[in-house]
Amino acid sequence: MLFESFTARKLQLGNRSVMAPMTRNRAVKASTPNELMAQYYGQRASAGLIITEGVAPSPNGLGYARIPGLFNAQQVSGWKLVTDAVHARGGKIVVQLMHTGRVSHAANLPAGAAVVGPMAVACPGQMYTDAQGMQPHSTPRAMTEKDIAETVAEFSRSATLAIEAGFDGLELHAANGYLIEQFLNPIVNQRSDAYGDGMDGRNRFALEVARAVSSAIGADRVGIRLSPYGVFNGTGAFPEVDAQYLALVSELSTLGLLYVHLLDHSAMGAPPVPAGLKALLRQRFKGPFILTGGFDRASAESALGANQADLIAFGRPFLANPDLLERMRTNATLNAPDMATFYTADAKGYTDYPTLGN
Repeated sequence: MLFESFTARKLQLGNRSVMAPMTRNRAVKASTPNELMAQYYGQRASAGLIITEGVAPSPNGLGYARIPGLFNAQQVSGWKLVTDAVHARGGKIVVQLMHTGRVSHAANLPAGAAVVGPMAVACPGQMYTDAQGMQPHSTPRAMTEKDIAETVAEFSRSATLAIEAGFDGLELHAANGYLIEQFLNPIVNQRSDAYGDGMDGRNRFALEVARAVSSAIGADRVGIRLSPYGVFNGTGAFPEVDAQYLALVSELSTLGLLYVHLLDHSAMGAPPVPAGLKALLRQRFKGPFILTGGFDRASAESALGANQADLIAFGRPFLANPDLLERMRTNATLNAPDMATFYTADAKGYTDYPTLGN
């Protein structure tokens, strides 16, 4: 089934594989995509759908060094290089909008930007900065309701720019401890106002962003990535996690979103998302459903055959194998990823992985 075509709302996909979003830190000038990034994504256009690395919808969201943005005309032009490269090879591509929130350091932000989050509590641990090396995360400014409204508007504006840049849609990154999940998770969000009081309060920001971008470009162009039970960036499971995510996905389903993308990081050591919750989320969302997390060809085929998902996403296998689909189809050996070059700034370990016959 993996190699069969699939229709996701209005999107005609050549197969059921998805290239998962992966941070690569190659936007070396003004957080703007470049020819090297266009080459990278173009090489992988045989995926049924490509989801880009996390892309900041505003200067405040540029928490990591050299991650791209999508909030000005220069960045739109840069992303057109990418979308043109993918479309020229028959592929489909959506941009993942990722606001880092408190997962940030001030040294990584442009002038005038601020580290923000639901609470004025720093993310545990450290992050890399080009200017100062490894540093503890900066303490964020607690977002006021005015800040929240402005951030929702920034997501909406970025969605409009995504269509201008030629993307087939977008994915909201509501996983891995970034801003949207920071509001979802009560370990991080202990607000007592309407954006933190109970499950509905914690879900409110995610739903406001989803509604705003859906209004801007159409819900059938908007997907969302979720990671219940994730532990990345100071998050973790909590007593109401199942009930909260079921309520969230039920509301998202009423919008008619492009897809829900469920991430299970247990292959990398995180607690698994219970199979029962996966099945219930699949039932609650009346639309395309993507699973990600340690899949190979056999396990992907098994999950698709059992109707656990409509699409299966692969991360590191696509990173190291531009021709992953052909290698899977022919049972060829896969290139091993070079972890030392995941987040560097040049072509090595980025566009130089060999393809079959090369």
